[in-house]
Amino acid sequence: MLPDYRVRQREYLLEISRALTEELDLKALLTRILQISVEMLSGHAGFIALKEEDKGWYLAVSKGIHPALSTYLENWLRSLPENLSEDSDHVPEINNMLNDISMGMLSGVGLPLLVQKQAIGQIFVFRNYRGVFTTNDHSILNNFANQAAIAVRNARLYNQVKEQNLRMTALLASVADGILILSPDLDVLSLNKALARLVNSSPSALIGEKYADVIQWKGTPTGLLLEELTQNDFLGYAPGEMFLEGDLIRQGGLDAVPVAITYAPLFSSEGKLLNIIASVRDITRYREAEDMKDGFISVITHELKTPISLIKGYASTLRREDVQWDPEMIQDSLQVIEDEADHLSSMVDDLLDATKLQSGLVVLKKTEFDLKNLVEEQIKRFGAELDHHSLSADFPDNFPLVVADEGRVAQLLSNLITNSLKYSQNGEIRITGRELDHQVQVCVSDQGKGFDPKDIPFVFDRFYRSEKDAKSVKGTGLGLYLCKSIVLAHGGNIWIDEDYRQGAKICFSLPLDS
Repeated sequence: MLPDYRVRQREYLLEISRALTEELDLKALLTRILQISVEMLSGHAGFIALKEEDKGWYLAVSKGIHPALSTYLENWLRSLPENLSEDSDHVPEINNMLNDISMGMLSGVGLPLLVQKQAIGQIFVFRNYRGVFTTNDHSILNNFANQAAIAVRNARLYNQVKEQNLRMTALLASVADGILILSPDLDVLSLNKALARLVNSSPSALIGEKYADVIQWKGTPTGLLLEELTQNDFLGYAPGEMFLEGDLIRQGGLDAVPVAITYAPLFSSEGKLLNIIASVRDITRYREAEDMKDGFISVITHELKTPISLIKGYASTLRREDVQWDPEMIQDSLQVIEDEADHLSSMVDDLLDATKLQSGLVVLKKTEFDLKNLVEEQIKRFGAELDHHSLSADFPDNFPLVVADEGRVAQLLSNLITNSLKYSQNGEIRITGRELDHQVQVCVSDQGKGFDPKDIPFVFDRFYRSEKDAKSVKGTGLGLYLCKSIVLAHGGNIWIDEDYRQGAKICFSLPLDS
């Protein structure tokens, strides 16, 4: 039968083994190690010091030691050499330190925590009575220290992996692009919220799904399919070639979204495929930019080409030497040339303005002026040439002055009036104004056909024209875009009054505290 102390030691060692295998949190593990060590050696106090890479030694946990001693211990630990052997010559020094601050610790034992003969930590146990720690005490602590060192190393590795995973999770969460991490069999192992939002699902619902069930295409995408890449083990493809673009189907019946997917295979050192990372980018804005470019080209090739052709045609006609033109014919032809030149100049100005406003190059020249008077001036300018329309203004007598770029606001009003004239064959065009909280609101309404509800979300987009209007009404699709750009540059807002049923009504607001 074993003596009681041997039984106790065995129980402590079993408890230690459980602690070392169950606990991966470093702080909690060190606390348990120290607690068991002090109890096992019938001690009264102790501490564990660890060595941080490139930072030296520091106090990790302590038991039975007054907080006032921590500063002394920290300074003392910094003076220790980086590499320690199994010798514990420094223990008496700590005992003296303990005695100096009246803690009454009279004996102690200390051992390094060694992993592959490298000290990663130190453990110290102290008693408040005289007596040398026995060989058996040293042996017990040494056996335990060896196990503890391995556990500390494992806990550190676990914490490192945990921290790396947290950093990776945070990185994935912050990335605007959708990220998929796939197994070699194309199962979804991980993904970020951006990807889940793209397909209109939740991350938990997609884990474990097949790639082909998550990424589904409307129509045929362009580029290399992932299935094709995996069949060839990604061989023969440069990173820039592993690319796919198409319209991604979204769950819940939502409209498909244009995306571009880049694939990146991860291989082991032996060349075995471990994972595939798919980066999914929403390219809606790129697609819109392409549409804008196409619209611009359309304007250049059609809207600008037409007046140029007319000018050239009439000029060539007037230059003919074989025909004698009467004065009236000459005047009419010159008038057409002048009108088309003005029309051409106006379109060029609009294109230039659109480019400047989009790039933020326009500098507003703000002054205080009477917006009501500016509206009346615009009515006089247009009214002199109107046959089938009437223009009117309705502003209160005490309408406030505004601080804005008067020239740009005049351009804004001119574009809105021109738009109403263009899309209404006759009737009244009415301009109203009112003062609201810290802003003024101006509305231009007509008695034309109004806006098709499906076009309203897009009418302020650059180059946008409805299919019906594009065939029947001349224009570049820049007028309302310029209006919006001018208003936004002033910090205001512009919108379509969808409740107006007698025609079209466009309103804008400008702040009074500009």
